[in-house]
Parts: sequence; C-alpha cells; structure tokens
Amino acid sequence: MAIATPDRRIAGAIEGRPVEAFRLCGGGTELEVIGFGAILTRLTRPDRHGVVEDIVLGYDDPADYETTPGNAGAICGRLANRLAHGRFELEGQVFQLARNSGAHHLHGGARGFGKRFWSAHPDPSANAVEFRLASPDGDEGYPGALDASVTYGVTADGAVSIAMRARADRNTIVNLVHHGYWNLAGHASGSVLEQQLRIEADHYTPVRPDKIPTGEILSVEGGPFDFRRFKAIGADIAEASIDGGYDHNFCLRGGAEGLRRCVSAWDPGSGRRMDIHSNQPGLQLYTANHLGLAPAGGKSGAVYGKYAGFALETQAYPDAPNCPDFPSVMLREGETYRHEMLIVFPEAGS
Repeated sequence: MAIATPDRRIAGAIEGRPVEAFRLCGGGTELEVIGFGAILTRLTRPDRHGVVEDIVLGYDDPADYETTPGNAGAICGRLANRLAHGRFELEGQVFQLARNSGAHHLHGGARGFGKRFWSAHPDPSANAVEFRLASPDGDEGYPGALDASVTYGVTADGAVSIAMRARADRNTIVNLVHHGYWNLAGHASGSVLEQQLRIEADHYTPVRPDKIPTGEILSVEGGPFDFRRFKAIGADIAEASIDGGYDHNFCLRGGAEGLRRCVSAWDPGSGRRMDIHSNQPGLQLYTANHLGLAPAGGKSGAVYGKYAGFALETQAYPDAPNCPDFPSVMLREGETYRHEMLIVFPEAGS
C-alpha cells in the first residue's frame, strides 16, 4: 500500500543550497527522487527470493550528480541526446547551441536540465511529486521561454509513472528524457552483459563514429540490433560497438500513437523484470560504455565500471531537427509537450 504522504528530507547540499529528497512507496517498490536535476536516485525491488536491492546507479552525495559525467537518473533537456554541430533551423532562422560534446550538442548543453534545481510540489493524494523548471528565452541558445515539469508517482501495485510536460511562449524544439541507469541484479553487482532485453522495434537509426545519426532508418533483422526476442545485452555487443557498446536509437513500433510497451528487461540471476511503456517514437539503448574510462564511486562504496548499468531512454530520435525523415520535435506556442513513461515490475520469477 502506498504511504499517505511522500516522505521529505534534506539529502545534502550543492554550492550551499539544500537538496530536497522525496520517498515514495507502493506495491513492493520504494524510490527516492531529489530536486536537483529531478533525479531518480534510488529504486528498490525484491528478487525471486524476496531479497530487496536498489536497482538504479547513483551517488550518496547529491553534489556528485553535478560533477560526475553521465546524467545518472536525471531529466535531460531542453533537447536530450545529440544535435549535430549544435545547430538547427526553425522557421527560416538558424540557431546555434552550445557544443558540449566534441563538435556537437548533447542533453541540452553545458548546463542542461539535469544539472539544475527544480522546484518540488508533493501531491500526497496521488502518492506523487511534481518538479517544475522555468527556462528563459535564449537559455543555452534555445528560442522561447519554456515551462517544464516532471511528475514521479508510484501506484498501489508498484508501477512507477514518469510524466514530462512542457509549454513555450513561441515555437521551439523539445525532447525531454529520463536518463536512469538500471542494473536489475542490484546497482553494485557489476556488469549487466548477461541481463536480457526485448525491444519492440523493427528498425533503428545508424550513427557515424561521432554518434550523430546518418539520417537512415534501417532494419534490425538478424543483426546486433535485433532485440525483438529476449537476448543478452552482451551477446552481439562487439558487432554493434560505439565506444565499446551500444549507444543507439531504436524506432519503436507504433511511433507516438499512445502508451504501449516499448522494452522489457530481465535478469536471469535474480528473476527481476521491468517493462517500460511510453508514448514516444524512439528508445535509446546505452550500455554505460564511458564508465569504464573513469570508474565512478557510487552509492555505499560501489565502484561503477564499464557496463555497470544500462539506460533505456524513451525519446524522440536524436538530431531530429536536422533529419527531415525523423519525427518532428517542434513544440508550437500554446501546445503542450507530453512524454509519458510507465515502468511496470512483474513479479520476479525464474
């Protein structure tokens, strides 16, 4: 049963400013979210034997979320993922954004939404917490003032809802993403390469070595991107390799036609399973390839090396403003951007 009121506490401070944390519980799920970056810092679930583990990577000190690369658990934006050369054209005007990832723009810029304080608004009646962020016109180079929000909730049966919203005072571009790193065996358990995925996608968008899409949409048939049946993450990872692993967008069946199951993850060792439902057209699979370059000190003394987790980011396609065949990321003045996620945890089994 869900607790009556989201538990609220101070988790620490960043540059002298207190960081609030909120705990939500229900149906065997317990999670914690913080106001900095609207970050999901902890989520626990039982395994087939009832042993409870935290299955998201993160840090004990909130300040580490500001200084450690990777955007663990954060809401990324205004435009998550990559934008070639940080440049796009909108209604005949060219906009230049920060180039904070080599020659390109990544996750909203040098100080994207995942590196900012959001205001918190708990909703006890819904067992939920809403975070809000106001982004002014010209912020990181983006046109228009944008009001963004994300609401985390836990249902009585243990599902986690993540609802992202945005409205702007002029036409702009938006792609908000939840950038959690998952390890269904437990955040400190090491490599996820034996854990399995099933992705509801028949196509993917190939990328150049700099991770910018080529603009093509190709079939996954028979290759390393074919996850249409459960397959170990590491089975074909060498063939797919970008920086030693997956960092690719999958074109989900149904486009953006409504909330539907997009991906399932399963850990044979613990029996934990996770199904993600969303209304977005794409899914980025990232296998934490860069953690091996500088292993990060995680929660409770854990060391996160290469493949310590996997990210499953429901999203618009990367570099969509520069690829005419990709679904549009334009948000028109007065309209509401809606990104829905529902994360369901079936009972752990064999």
